[in-house]
Amino acid sequence: MEKQYRLAKREDFSKVYRYGKSMANQQFVLYYLPQPKAEDFRFGVSVSKKIGNAVVRNRLRRMMKEIIRLKKENMTPQYDYILLARKPVVDMAYADMEKSIWHVIRKASLYKKNDATKK
Repeated sequence: MEKQYRLAKREDFSKVYRYGKSMANQQFVLYYLPQPKAEDFRFGVSVSKKIGNAVVRNRLRRMMKEIIRLKKENMTPQYDYILLARKPVVDMAYADMEKSIWHVIRKASLYKKNDATKK
């Protein structure tokens, strides 16, 4: 994920957790906070040690970031997002994970339809 789209600092994560809203399904929790001054969205990922060892957690993080990166035009801009993985994610295939992530984003009403698909 490009640097402009990364949510990396601890203080930014804390701000989203404290002041943002959340939406969840069985596999993921999405925290989001409007950032009117920002042009693009910023995205962070969190995977707890309860999920598995470092290999498992890093694989999940890479997959989650890649799912968002491939369809970043569908993310509502001017928001900070944090995506938390829950335990059932470990056993999911990539396609199921993608479906679940976009489900929680739609549920939060933050899915932006692409203008090219409206034609």
